[in-house]
Amino acid sequence: MSTKKQRRSENFKDRQKKKSTRIAYLAAIIGGIVLLLVLFFVILFNALFPPVDMEALNRKKISAKIYFSDPQERFLVPEKRVIYKEEDTAQQAGEVIRALLEGSKTKSKTGNVNTFPAGVVFKDIRLDKDGTAQVNFGAGLTKNHPGGSTAEMMTIYSLTNTLTENVPQIQAVKILVDGKELPTIKGHISTTHPFRPDPDLYAPAKEEKS
Repeated sequence: MSTKKQRRSENFKDRQKKKSTRIAYLAAIIGGIVLLLVLFFVILFNALFPPVDMEALNRKKISAKIYFSDPQERFLVPEKRVIYKEEDTAQQAGEVIRALLEGSKTKSKTGNVNTFPAGVVFKDIRLDKDGTAQVNFGAGLTKNHPGGSTAEMMTIYSLTNTLTENVPQIQAVKILVDGKELPTIKGHISTTHPFRPDPDLYAPAKEEKS
């Protein structure tokens, strides 16, 4: 039989063991809470102060003229945009096309009309040696286009004049859909051939009032 002194020693060791276990559990809980708080503040900080894309920040920008239709769909009117400058001609053309697809930024003030339907996807562009740019769009171009000879003409020449003016290497533009030759956008103007810019479509300069 154990003596009273042995029992006290065993009880003391048992209490110490339980105390150590409680301390370990408490430390684990506190550690978990601290970890969760750290993760919370990291997520919150990233949400409030998103990381800066230094590469994009250091990229050069240039001014471009993007052409849209006037309210009567008779002429092309320019809007100035700031786009990224690319060394590669195809990539530069892509920047110009995306600016055109974004639509007019002054529509509410000027009444300018977007020449491409919303949601049109620009897929890629191929440049031929003769200066022809083959611009490939998704099927939404023909599916969502409003149609009509005037609207089709504005789509064709807003793209053609915009590209040839902002990318000197491009002399003509041919429209493709899903990589295939397009007979016509909506049944009115043939698009089986490349188009060259038409300066006659530029809106006449407004005369200054004396």
